[in-house]
Amino acid sequence: MSTSPILTVDIAQWRAGGAAADQVCAAVDESLQKAGFLLVTGHGIDPDLPAALRAAARRFFALPTQIKEQYSVAVGGRGWIGPGMEANGYAEGTETPPDLKETYNSGAQTRVGVPAVDDYWFAPDVWPTEVPLLRELFTAWTSQVKALSDDLLALMSASLGLVGDANPFQGLAGNSTWTSNINHYPPMAVVGDPQPGQFRIGPHTDFGTVTVLDREPGAGGLQVYSDESGWADAPFDPDALTINIGDLLEYWSGGRWPAGRHRVLPPQPDAPEEDLVSLIFFYELDHDAIVSPLEPPIGRRAGLGPVVSGDFIKERLDAITVG
Repeated sequence: MSTSPILTVDIAQWRAGGAAADQVCAAVDESLQKAGFLLVTGHGIDPDLPAALRAAARRFFALPTQIKEQYSVAVGGRGWIGPGMEANGYAEGTETPPDLKETYNSGAQTRVGVPAVDDYWFAPDVWPTEVPLLRELFTAWTSQVKALSDDLLALMSASLGLVGDANPFQGLAGNSTWTSNINHYPPMAVVGDPQPGQFRIGPHTDFGTVTVLDREPGAGGLQVYSDESGWADAPFDPDALTINIGDLLEYWSGGRWPAGRHRVLPPQPDAPEEDLVSLIFFYELDHDAIVSPLEPPIGRRAGLGPVVSGDFIKERLDAITVG
């Protein structure tokens, strides 16, 4: 059995500094170069919060469809994104059937006073009155994970020896356009037999900087692609969060770190009752942040021009919207 290229690091050791922090940085660079993924322990997220949030989310997802439709939004909106609305494989240019999932979405609420910007990037959250606890728990979770994501960006800069004023993301995430999904992957009894080429989430890379994932393992669970191992089940540690980098961070790194390509398998015949809920936080920069890729020798490709974070992300969101 091959060893996973995805390494586990203790971010608390990096926060503490010293020789152990240097070892963490080396492992971060190695793991991201190989797969664009990490497992992170020592993150400090309230250990009771994910289970409580999942329980509240399951109460919402169990509601009748006609009730959930009151909170229905398109991809990129705030609220319920129902089945058939999203096909992540389109981000790679692959026409796939819609993903076998439903989602509840929230996002940053730090409006800037420009209607066109606020309506897209800081749209109001929508909260179901049927499950009032969902708002409290989801907001608490995203607040903690946002703070962790700031640390993760700083850790990644440090892993390239770019600290202090040399940190290229310094000042670019003061008003981040983050979003967060609770993804529900229903059992086969609900979704039926998958169509050919259909997944719970089709093969894709994320779009922004870092993605933080708190997941439930399963037969129809997360797989990660690497040149070393091809498609393989992602390693799981109940004490760790799964971290992957997105297209924007790959671009910033000059191709040194490939965006983590991944998929979530469809329900499996040997586990037809499997029902999973994932908590996902997509961290992005300010909508107008200008990202200038790192040149060699840190980056792998020379001559890449700067991009605007919001334009970069929106182009990809549009690509995965069904219809």
